[in-house]
Amino acid sequence: MKKYFASIALIVCTLCLSAQTLYPDFSKMNFGCDGNSITAGNQWSKTVVDLLGFASHHNVAVGSATWAAHNDTQEYGANNFAGISGGWLPTEDAVEMQMRHNNVSKVHIQKFISEVESGEYPAPDVFVFSMGTNDRNLGCAEEALKGKSLDEVDISNMAGAARWSIQTIQEKYPNCRVFVCTPIQTGNVEHNELNLQKIAILREICQALSVQVIDCYSNSGISEKFEQPSSQGRYLNDGLHPGTNGQQLMGRYIAKEIRNNYY
Repeated sequence: MKKYFASIALIVCTLCLSAQTLYPDFSKMNFGCDGNSITAGNQWSKTVVDLLGFASHHNVAVGSATWAAHNDTQEYGANNFAGISGGWLPTEDAVEMQMRHNNVSKVHIQKFISEVESGEYPAPDVFVFSMGTNDRNLGCAEEALKGKSLDEVDISNMAGAARWSIQTIQEKYPNCRVFVCTPIQTGNVEHNELNLQKIAILREICQALSVQVIDCYSNSGISEKFEQPSSQGRYLNDGLHPGTNGQQLMGRYIAKEIRNNYY
């Protein structure tokens, strides 16, 4: 009987140890992310970092950002680099407009890499993109995915810029696991219809690059049916930006997806 119980205890112990190895120790990993106003600062990404216990949090998201670049977008670190601005109100200030045109994924990623190389932040083990809400020039996934090199990719549209940014992180940090979050549902039906077009393109890009898609549109818990076009709803403050409860809801979902799909 003692041998029987000892065998049972050994099996239980083995199962417990096996369960512990299913998920990595995120406390030894570093987290990076990029996005727009829904990601900037300590919003959903802080919930992810806190829940999974990442060692660091490196966030280069800026409000109003797009995947797609502009014809005059500057290279980060260029001698005449004007900076990055999340401004959106009408302006005739030329410098401010240049800073707004620098508020794109390519410049964000160049900034991210520069800050890692300078020693300000460690290299990422997990990187999450959450962009697309502000993009209007969508482009074509098939065209964006032509060839292996990024040299000929057109980053003036969402498809090409998404490929450039995702692949650049993959090439620079080959051991980093990359995830792409889809845009969430908003309180505006027309905006959501456009978001679905963007999501279809982003899925093609991610499939080609073998990158995990986190479906925040369908599975985060935020639904157009409970939101208003431009005022307070269940989770969105103004039909677009999540309040604290919406940020935490997104964060819990994204953390679960990272945990369950990291291997």
